[in-house]
Amino acid sequence: MMPISIVALLSGLGLVRLPYEMLLLAQRAPILFPLHMVASAGALALLAPAIWLRHRPHLHRALGRAVGVFVVVGGLTAIPVAVLSASGVWARAGFFVQGLVWLMLLGMGWRAILEKRRADHARLMLAMAAVTTGAVWFRLMIGTALYLKLPFEPAYAIAAWVGWLFPLCAVLLTASRLGPAASRPGSVRQPPSPVPS
Repeated sequence: MMPISIVALLSGLGLVRLPYEMLLLAQRAPILFPLHMVASAGALALLAPAIWLRHRPHLHRALGRAVGVFVVVGGLTAIPVAVLSASGVWARAGFFVQGLVWLMLLGMGWRAILEKRRADHARLMLAMAAVTTGAVWFRLMIGTALYLKLPFEPAYAIAAWVGWLFPLCAVLLTASRLGPAASRPGSVRQPPSPVPS
């Protein structure tokens, strides 16, 4: 019999340890789930280098495009994977909305750079990066909940929302404190007025 999926196979070999819920999902979506996992991991892995190399346009653009492809694949597969999940309705809704927000922020950031609104592009891409880190925060929250022996279903549902909403809100609040974008269409940065002598 063919293996259910790469993820289930790796789990069966002991190379990847999956929670029971994720093993069920690997069985329900044998192509979509591993594709989502690989694409999302690719986006997560390339985010930091893309941000660090923002002052090297050639490398930044190449990495940014690669991140964009991974986000499109990860986001588009996140939506059906959320629907097929055996999780409760609130957890599935959290994953579903995260996929939509992830794609929306990528699209808005891409449009901003096409319109030469670099400050908006940077803010939107940082917001998209924050949503991407939701995968890490989610797992940390679930691990903590399991360690503390908290009720699993409510903890899972809360983590499915808070894992990406908290970092997103943190980035958006930080960006709002930096002031309005100076790169809105049609806006021109005015030079400082000369000081009278």
